[in-house]
Amino acid sequence: MIKQKAILFDVTLCAGCGECYNACKEANHLPETSDDFLKDHLSANTYTVVEEYGDVYTRKMCMHCVDPTCVSVCPVGAMEKTELGPVIYDGDKCLGCRYCMQACPHHIPRYEWNKVNPTVKKCIMCYERVKNGQQTACAEACPTGATLFGDRDELIKIAKERIESDPDTYYQKIYGLEEAGGTNVLIISPVPFDQLGFAENLPKDALPTYTAKALEKIPGVVAGGGVFLAAMYWLTKRKNQIAAEEKQNKIHSISGDEK
Repeated sequence: MIKQKAILFDVTLCAGCGECYNACKEANHLPETSDDFLKDHLSANTYTVVEEYGDVYTRKMCMHCVDPTCVSVCPVGAMEKTELGPVIYDGDKCLGCRYCMQACPHHIPRYEWNKVNPTVKKCIMCYERVKNGQQTACAEACPTGATLFGDRDELIKIAKERIESDPDTYYQKIYGLEEAGGTNVLIISPVPFDQLGFAENLPKDALPTYTAKALEKIPGVVAGGGVFLAAMYWLTKRKNQIAAEEKQNKIHSISGDEK
């Protein structure tokens, strides 16, 4: 059985140097989008950012869900959860429908607003590197060990050991262990995660399972309609929330490309 790979980010070790940000830009051939990386935002040209919260720094990137909602809602199979763990996408298949953007519980995928044939963009956890047995570019570049790459099971053990051995330093939780069914990006922190801009109200079950559970007791003749209604409910629920984000992301994307 293939062991899934993951990233463990330790907020207590992050110096806010931006080496992960720079390495991601270089590895993915992304253009410069900000004069100050701490003020940059996720966009079609920026797959990871470093954010400052008081005395600590954290990273934001695709969380690579164990059972990703973006994959389940994509009507053309452009999004794919790989055996190794990264969630990747095929730009040639992408219709630009943005269902993945509306469905993502972590609000990650970004849209190429300024392209004639736009697609969605996001971190793919350096999938080609990972396939070849290499670390992600961000983990390789991190000078403090704040970003680690390895087998998910092993990183969970490391995270638990750090939290248990130093309870006065760490908030007693591994973010991504259970959120929305778990993620392949795990985070440990000295402060509660909502203070770092992470959603703390996510269910433990993977979001695609809610539809499956609801349909278990529905006769097959109406199952198709049930899937459609469930999908429409979820997408409608997220529509208003993402509208403001899309507007802001469009502004950041366009202004970044002009630099």
